[in-house]
Amino acid sequence: MRRGSGARSACCACLVLLAVQLHTPALADAPAGQDASPAPPQGRLFSPTDLGLLESPDRAAWQKPDLVMDALKIAYGDTVADIGAGSGFFTVRLARRVDPRGVDGLVYAEDIQQPMLESIKRRVNREGLRNVVTRLGTDTNANLPRGALDAVLVVDVYQEVEAADSRVRFLRHLAESLKPNGRIGIVNYKPGEGGPGPEPQRRLDRPVVETEVQAAGLRVLDRETLPFQYVLVVGR
Repeated sequence: MRRGSGARSACCACLVLLAVQLHTPALADAPAGQDASPAPPQGRLFSPTDLGLLESPDRAAWQKPDLVMDALKIAYGDTVADIGAGSGFFTVRLARRVDPRGVDGLVYAEDIQQPMLESIKRRVNREGLRNVVTRLGTDTNANLPRGALDAVLVVDVYQEVEAADSRVRFLRHLAESLKPNGRIGIVNYKPGEGGPGPEPQRRLDRPVVETEVQAAGLRVLDRETLPFQYVLVVGR
């Protein structure tokens, strides 16, 4: 994760996925429940020792995780992924929604830092969640099964990808993991809105993202507005 000016809360909740410098094709998926072999991460990563900064008491109030999951139409029995899962803020909420018993629903918690995944494993164990599988991604591979996911959630990650062409490849890569009617949820900070989040120059305006969505061969299915962020629901 990158440290932005708003690292005091969840500004960087998923920024560990600078995993999107997609210069090579996706690697083969690791078996379910196993982490992929790590690769040296690039960029300034958020320290796992600072995970508490991502769990501020007011985060749920302004990031509205239920509204985000509703926009993606995430339901019981779905298979979903939390990209750049960080502290697991969204992971545990996704797990409760799709089936906390682990019988029908499944959540892939992806990150490019193994200590983040170890923290998530401890968290889901404490909370009695049995439907979370951790995946260690790399700079070229989010390590998700192809064609298997109902939804992929990308919170505070997309705007951290350095170049437009890399962001387009990122979207294409994630789309490969979707079922035919699967959806990608992109949650970004609004430019100039203040509050938590990265510095203004690191924020992407919504029309920019929508143009890149089209360049990736996808389309915007829905939009939502949060106090400091916007949500785009993307699919084929």
